[in-house]
Amino acid sequence: MDVNDFFEALKELERDMKIDGEELIETLEIGLASAFKKDSGDSRAIKVTINPEEKYIKIFAYHKVVEEPEEDYEISLQEAQKIKPDAQIGDIIGEDVTPADLSRIATQTGSQVIKQRINEARKAIINEEMSKKEGELVPAIVRRVDPNAISVEIIGTQVEGIMSKYDQVFGEKLSVNDKIKVYVKKVKTTDKGSSQVYVSRSSPYFVKKLFEIEVPEMKTGLVKVKNIVREAGYRTKMAVYSDEPTVGFANESSIDVIGTCIGPKGARVNAIVSELKGEKIDVILYSSNPSEYITRALSPAKVLLVRFNEILKQAEVVVPDDKLSLAIGKNGQNARLAAKLTGYKIDVIPYSKALERTEGGFDTLTDTENE
Repeated sequence: MDVNDFFEALKELERDMKIDGEELIETLEIGLASAFKKDSGDSRAIKVTINPEEKYIKIFAYHKVVEEPEEDYEISLQEAQKIKPDAQIGDIIGEDVTPADLSRIATQTGSQVIKQRINEARKAIINEEMSKKEGELVPAIVRRVDPNAISVEIIGTQVEGIMSKYDQVFGEKLSVNDKIKVYVKKVKTTDKGSSQVYVSRSSPYFVKKLFEIEVPEMKTGLVKVKNIVREAGYRTKMAVYSDEPTVGFANESSIDVIGTCIGPKGARVNAIVSELKGEKIDVILYSSNPSEYITRALSPAKVLLVRFNEILKQAEVVVPDDKLSLAIGKNGQNARLAAKLTGYKIDVIPYSKALERTEGGFDTLTDTENE
């Protein structure tokens, strides 16, 4: 490769890989200086100048002018004045030491630097693309299954995604080469410039994104998610609403928000349940009325009364005696998720116990019998 070919290669690299030309030249100058010193054994300070406009490469060695040279980088005044006639003691002067076989050194060094910059450019492109996928669902292939984490490859990128045990769904058994969907939680750039991607299947946002795929009205913003909570592998509760004009009922839009999410004959929600391997999903209509919201959040249980303190964010919920277990849920799961969804600390009590209690400490007593 001659000098002209060298500069042409730089131009193509800058154009095709979108690598900054000035940064590339600076890197090449440093690389060539190091290669020249190693090749020649010269211990002096070396500076390389690459001029792409005039297509030349020059290498200069720098001397310090002294009376009696003792080091390799020092030069006598007499010798210095042969290079620069007006040189004085203490001056730093440069000598053109560009070798005849410069093209060989330039080719070897340039090839290494160019490969390095191409790799860096590719990593930068991948990092940019992966950053755009943060907060989205992506297809992946399981590559390795370890006790504490699962490694996946994001399809189409060759980027590794790490799914910690906390981001895995309890009871879900994944094997190498399984094709799955994952939620991109976070994208970081490592010290080596590569993307480190953290993915999840247990995040509630994983379920939300599945709904956005199945329910076009969510993607367009006609139906919105107020909040979503999840105990992965068991149950998800999602509160939805719409900003469409209300008709007849306070806080309720003119469209069937729940029906839109469920789909004809449950087709939409069933597709999501299938992806989640049978996980239960409660889709409820959000209400700004705490009593209504709490009542709906405890679905599928029937609620008789709700007494709440809006300041303390506490609620006492009365349910039929025979529905207490359903309202609380297995290991308290239903009540726990309802509390997370609404932001209220919920105490569920049976009707028989409520009769024994006296009123007080709560702002509102609401009969939900006919709601």
